[in-house]
Amino acid sequence: MEIILLKDIDKLGYRHDVVKVKPGYGRNYLIPQGLAVNANAANRKKLEAILAEEEAAEAARLDEYKAIAAQLEGQTLKIGVKAGTSGKIFGSVTNVQIANALKEQLNLDIERKKIVLAEDVKELGTYSAEVHLHKDVKTKVDFELVQE
Repeated sequence: MEIILLKDIDKLGYRHDVVKVKPGYGRNYLIPQGLAVNANAANRKKLEAILAEEEAAEAARLDEYKAIAAQLEGQTLKIGVKAGTSGKIFGSVTNVQIANALKEQLNLDIERKKIVLAEDVKELGTYSAEVHLHKDVKTKVDFELVQE
């Protein structure tokens, strides 16, 4: 079954992509949740019109995302956490704390959903996270966990 995605879905595709999924997944989850529509001829025509409109605005946003990515290059965020004597922190650091640190330290407002951690962060040290600003613009941000 082919569907048109209305929102970005992890491990499936980006908004306005035409993807092939199993019929039950499309009929029972994606379409009722408002995440996708059936890829019939009428919906494909609407998609072409929407893509044509958004293409002009996308060029301006792409430059903006590239500027943000350039600003993030080489930056190391410092995140204060509570930790035990062995260096193991209480809890873990998630993309929410990284988004808050970006807002406080670099004055960048990036959605937490766009920040992807490659590993669980449960000890003091230096780590990196990937920031998906746009499907063509991805960058890494380094962060260091320091004891409060």
